[in-house]
Amino acid sequence: MSPTENQPKTSRYGQEIKFRVLRFNPEKDRRPYYQSYRLVLERGMTVLDALMQIKETQDPTLSYRKSCRMGICGSCAMYVNGLPYLACQTQVSELDSDLIVVRPLPNYPILRDVVPDLRSLFESHQAIKPYIIRQDTDEMDNPTGEFKQAPRELEDYLQFAYCIKCGACLAACPTCATDDRFTGPQALAAAYRYQVDSRDDGFEERAATEAVDGKNGLWRCHFAGACSEACPKGVDPALGIQLLKRKILARRVGGKQTAPAQLAETPTDSRPQNDIPKAPPPTVKS
Repeated sequence: MSPTENQPKTSRYGQEIKFRVLRFNPEKDRRPYYQSYRLVLERGMTVLDALMQIKETQDPTLSYRKSCRMGICGSCAMYVNGLPYLACQTQVSELDSDLIVVRPLPNYPILRDVVPDLRSLFESHQAIKPYIIRQDTDEMDNPTGEFKQAPRELEDYLQFAYCIKCGACLAACPTCATDDRFTGPQALAAAYRYQVDSRDDGFEERAATEAVDGKNGLWRCHFAGACSEACPKGVDPALGIQLLKRKILARRVGGKQTAPAQLAETPTDSRPQNDIPKAPPPTVKS
């Protein structure tokens, strides 16, 4: 090990960083183009911070999408130096480059600047019926309790429930890049999430959809794994798709679906808690 390997890199804070941002206004531009900006790198600056500063101090016409700024909503997913990231949790200093190239997620139409049109993502998600399906419709429409689910049963799908629908997986998927009819990794991983939910009884109904078991569904996945590498939440949609393939094939050769979970019994010996603290009086009078 060389004597300099353990030494920290020289701080770049206070240095000037160049940003190249893809611009496109469909009302006046014939094609997208890049525009350059320069910013002084500040401690803790994220790519989203940089875009906000550019808009506030240099170019008020710049368009981007954001909401929570906490890596939860998925709104600010974009391509940064050739890879999909959530801009709000991507530190400029960690990109280790004096040139930051920002453009919208590929495999989607561009609405404006770095704002992609995610309608295909949400349409595919809707097509796989992302909700609990059961035969007891009266209980679903007028619930009287909770369906019983053990912690182990929750673990079967919990990882795939962390999806924030940022769209990064479709931007990284090589199949999506060549086939705009492909359902995509986000929706297919969500389909697996509901197919293994112990409360769900909609396996056949969901598998019968074109989006899941059709010619443009899960069998178009080539298992490149790029979607899982791009996912900022560790959902691993590539794994979900392969598990869904196995589950559907098992049903084709005679596998049986277990009965969905029933209502949990309400304890009869429960006693009211009298030691719950009361809320403080209001400080603002109406």
